[in-house]
Amino acid sequence: MNKLSINVIAIALGLAFSAGSMAEGISKTAYQTGKDKITTDYKADKAGCESLSGNKNDICVEEAKGKERVANAELEARYKPSRETRYEVSVAKAEATYAVAKERCDDMAGNTKDVCVKEAEAAQVTAKADAKAQMKTGEANATANEKTSEARTKASGESAEARKDAAADKRDAEYTVAKERCDAFAGGAKDECMETAKAQFGKL
Repeated sequence: MNKLSINVIAIALGLAFSAGSMAEGISKTAYQTGKDKITTDYKADKAGCESLSGNKNDICVEEAKGKERVANAELEARYKPSRETRYEVSVAKAEATYAVAKERCDDMAGNTKDVCVKEAEAAQVTAKADAKAQMKTGEANATANEKTSEARTKASGESAEARKDAAADKRDAEYTVAKERCDAFAGGAKDECMETAKAQFGKL
């Protein structure tokens, strides 16, 4: 997991939220059929992990769980289309990606593993922050279209605040990763690394 991976996740979430108007929800029958299929697929995926051992088995199981979690969220979004359910899809994807990434870190050791875990956490924070900002922006824009110019100004401010909060969350997560990387050093080299990280992320 690296900064490129974080950016890719952020872009993917942006595309997910930029989709057109909400579609009409599926029927209850289709919803229940979908639930049954998700359960069947999960059991099959999990059974497929049984031939693996050690951390490979753990990763496989997390992938199966993540697939089930995302599928349920997507089904809910189709059944009850809304900004909130689309947001929950993005959260489910972020949590599933994090769970698998963290499990993969178990193949490592020492500071390399610590950095891997922090990068996975940073990617999750980034994905969730972007998803929340997109949802808040969508809500603000919807409100603005229905209200007076004064209300539109307020909604625009709320949207900007949501983006600002998301940016702050992402910078804090990236700073945590940078600090963890510094633990690979000692003495003056570690101090210099920490000072550089603080300067880069405005923590001086």
